[in-house]
Amino acid sequence: MLDFPAVPAPDAQARAAVATALHATPRGLSLGKFADPALWLASCQAQVPPLALQRVRVIVFASENGIAQRTFQGHGLSAYAPEATGEQVAEVEASIGPVHRLAIAADASVELLKTDITSGAIDVENGLSPEQLQSAMELGMNTADREIDAGTDLLIPADLAVANSTVAAAVMGVLSRTEPVAIVGPGSGTTDAMWKTKVAVIRDAMFRARNFATSPQELLQIIGNADLAAEAALIAQAATRRTPVLISGMFTAVAATLAERMAPGTASWCFAADVTAEPAHVLALQDLELTPLLNLDMSAGQGLGALAALPLIRSSIELVGDEVVSVSNALNQD
Repeated sequence: MLDFPAVPAPDAQARAAVATALHATPRGLSLGKFADPALWLASCQAQVPPLALQRVRVIVFASENGIAQRTFQGHGLSAYAPEATGEQVAEVEASIGPVHRLAIAADASVELLKTDITSGAIDVENGLSPEQLQSAMELGMNTADREIDAGTDLLIPADLAVANSTVAAAVMGVLSRTEPVAIVGPGSGTTDAMWKTKVAVIRDAMFRARNFATSPQELLQIIGNADLAAEAALIAQAATRRTPVLISGMFTAVAATLAERMAPGTASWCFAADVTAEPAHVLALQDLELTPLLNLDMSAGQGLGALAALPLIRSSIELVGDEVVSVSNALNQD
C-alpha cells in the first residue's frame, strides 16, 4: 500500500481577498458563479488576482477491462464493442479524435499513457493484483511529479476504456452504499438488455467488495482497474504538491473520491468541470462537495467536459483579474 504526504490547504486568505474585491462593486457581484473558477485558482495559486494558466495538460490513461467481455443472457454491458478501446487509443496516438480537437481549441496539450494492464472480470475475480495496483498508482504519482516539475499549472486526468463506467459505478456503489439498480445510469447508447447486464455485473462486484468501503486501496484491488488507480494516485499526488486538478466525467469524479480518502484534503484542490446523468457521477461530486461548472450530459470520457469548460475558466481568470485590479487601483487613488 502506498502512502501520501499530508495535503496542504489552499490559501483561504487569497480567495477571501478576491471575493472581497468582487463584492466591492456591482460589476464584480454581477459575475456570479462565473467567478468561481477564478476564486478557486486564487486559493490554489495563493495569488491575488489569480494568474493566467500557462501549461494545461490532459493525461489520458488507457487500459483494458476484463469485464468488457461480460455478457448476460446473450447481451453485453456496453454499446461499444471491447475492441473499441484499441481503436480509440489509436485515434489519440495519431493526435486525432475529440480530445485533440478540444485540446487545440482550449490551448491544452494531451499525453496518452497506456498501463499495459488488463484488469480482471471484477464480478468474479479481483481487478488488480497487489503488484498491478502498486504499478498503476506509481504511474499516477510519478506522472503528477513529472508534470508539476515541468511547470504544469493545471492537470486534467482522463480515461479511455470500454466498461470504465461499469468499474466506476461499482466502486462508487460500495463507497456510497447505493443499491446496484440505483447506481447504474443510462450510459452511452445502452439498451435495456445492456443495462440489465451492467446491473448484474455491478451487483456481483459490489458484493465481493462489500466490506472494503473504508479501505480505498483494497477496494481498488478488488473491483478497480489500472486507470482508476492511476488517476486516483495522480490526483492525490497533485494535491500534496499544491497543484489544481480539473475533473470531468463520472470515472474521474470517482477517482477523485478515492483520492480524497487516500489523501484527505485532496478535494480542495479539485474543481468539477461538469456533471452527467450518471448517478455515480452525481454521488461522487456530492461526496467531494463540488459544484459542477457545466451540465452538458456528456459521457464521452477522455476529459472532454474539462476541455469544454477550460475556455470559460480562462475567461473567468481574466475578468475577475481585471475587476480585482480595478478595485485595487480605485482604493489606491482614494
